[in-house]
Amino acid sequence: MKRDYYEILGVDKSADDGTIKKAYRKVAMQYHPDRNPGDKAAEEKFKEAAEAYEVLSDSNKKARYDRYGHAGVDNMGGGFSGGGMTMEDIFSHFGDVFGESGSPFDAFFGGGSSRSRSGQKGTNLRIKVALTLEEIESGVTKKIKVKKQVACKTCNGSGAKDSNSVSNCSTCQGSGYVRQIKNTFMGQMQTTVVCPKCQGKGKTITASCHTCRGDGRVNDEEMIELEIPAGVQEGMQLSMRGKGNAGQNGGSAGDLLINIEEKPHESFSRDGSNIIYDLFINFADAALGNNVEVPSLNGKVKIKIPAGTQAGKIFRLKGKGLPSLQHYGKGDQLINVNIWTPKQLTADEEQLLEKLRHLPNFNPNPGKDEKGFFERMKEYFN
Repeated sequence: MKRDYYEILGVDKSADDGTIKKAYRKVAMQYHPDRNPGDKAAEEKFKEAAEAYEVLSDSNKKARYDRYGHAGVDNMGGGFSGGGMTMEDIFSHFGDVFGESGSPFDAFFGGGSSRSRSGQKGTNLRIKVALTLEEIESGVTKKIKVKKQVACKTCNGSGAKDSNSVSNCSTCQGSGYVRQIKNTFMGQMQTTVVCPKCQGKGKTITASCHTCRGDGRVNDEEMIELEIPAGVQEGMQLSMRGKGNAGQNGGSAGDLLINIEEKPHESFSRDGSNIIYDLFINFADAALGNNVEVPSLNGKVKIKIPAGTQAGKIFRLKGKGLPSLQHYGKGDQLINVNIWTPKQLTADEEQLLEKLRHLPNFNPNPGKDEKGFFERMKEYFN
């Protein structure tokens, strides 16, 4: 069973972004693989802390985690729980937490880390996907053509004309870092900083690729298959790691952020996992009762209208609503009864209604068990 994310980082639910970031940095430094070489247990705690930080540093994921726990974020896409990340992924995505060098130990131990500096991470892309209620009810696979930056095929993303056009940086000798000695009141201290000549790449290009002009990336399109889980909602954001713009100099690609929109439905409105249908019946059906067909997300359904049904009566079809994203079952279809009043009458219809107007049973006489509109809403939605 997964541990509580707040417990992992040692913070409470009221912690702000700065406190969460500081707590993650402390835990990550404690279990960093450079400080614990070969220690699998420390490596797992390092990954566990990164998973906790990924959720708690994202306001949307944090809100869902606070409400539903781990189940609320396991299916949001792009998270550690959705497929895990390698150690390099962690440094690529959260390197800013450790500092500019990419390793938190450079500043503390004089550059003892053997981890080389990765390239620049690609930027994220954001798209909108509009879904029908039927697609939300069942889940759907969408194929979307996305315009993005991809690695240049001519140079395989290196930015160089050919393999002979790349050489080790003469300043850092290919390491990407240089050591500096500073005089302090405690004496001389050695620190490691990013090489100012190659910006940490360790390589310099002597002749650029003619296709991408040395950038290593070109503009192109990619057909991406999106797996949209059942039960998503308007405004929800899913993500696909590594499907954004390509990175530079070996850096990882950015993420594709998918914002969910709901298309208006001709028959239903939505309230959470419940769907609402307005049923209009005539006065005779309401008074005498009848069997009528109503639409559902999976076809027509017959329901019985009891004799004496009042306007505002709500019928419930269990399990005919939308599924929960956390697999907690399905909502219901609520059928709100409206009595249709004709706007135009023939002379015969007017005479008939005049006869009925003054009959005893046609005078309103609500009993104590007749609930008002707000009472009915509270009953069905609470």
